Amino acid sequence: MSGNNHHPVLQLKNINTHYGPIHILRNINIEIYPGEIVCLLGGNASGKTTTLRTILGMVRPSAGEIYLDGERVDGLPTTEIVKRGISMVPENRRLFKRMTVLENLEMGAFLRHDQDGIREDLERIFELFPRVKERLHQKAGTLSGGEQQMVAIGRALMSRPKVLLMDEPSMGLAPVLVEQTFEIIQQINQHGTTIFVVEQNANMALSIAHRGYVLQTGRIVLADTAQNLLHNEMMRQAYLGEM
Repeated sequence: MSGNNHHPVLQLKNINTHYGPIHILRNINIEIYPGEIVCLLGGNASGKTTTLRTILGMVRPSAGEIYLDGERVDGLPTTEIVKRGISMVPENRRLFKRMTVLENLEMGAFLRHDQDGIREDLERIFELFPRVKERLHQKAGTLSGGEQQMVAIGRALMSRPKVLLMDEPSMGLAPVLVEQTFEIIQQINQHGTTIFVVEQNANMALSIAHRGYVLQTGRIVLADTAQNLLHNEMMRQAYLGEM
């Protein structure tokens, strides 16, 4: 936990989510404190994506509450939740491929009206990603996978999120780019952004996270510091086999 922030910036309390009659998430409790990188780990059908969709209001929980900065947000429309300070880097980047890099970045700020702040944030993104600056007027679809990832992260940062959600950032990237992406995540966090990363690559995620949660068929089965999870016997057998 960083600083003296004893109140979570994002909190899921006893969240249950159904898709029709199917009970996907069961009594999920997650707390993310300001300044942390927290990872949510688990296999393919564990409920990781449903957790993100529930936070963003794309799926409504059938029970439980979600708080952002102490205020309840479950039940609000997605745009309102984004406006209040949550943004997401979706799986497989999902850029607007026919739009330029700059237009994609500007989309991230579409709910903002503070022109000076927007310019400042663009500058910050150019510092983080010099390659993005060089390609500002190229169509996003012409960029390499790694560059698209940078633009997607930049776009999400343009809304100045209180919490940045990342859905499987390593998905579909070459190993060298995975490493680069996780270094970038760490850098963004050092600049003060709180990050909640959903990831299948447990080793990679735990190498940069402060804490982690492990989801198995819709339940949280482990929650601990990243260090402890890396050395946890059950973790090693189930998820860290590649070590």
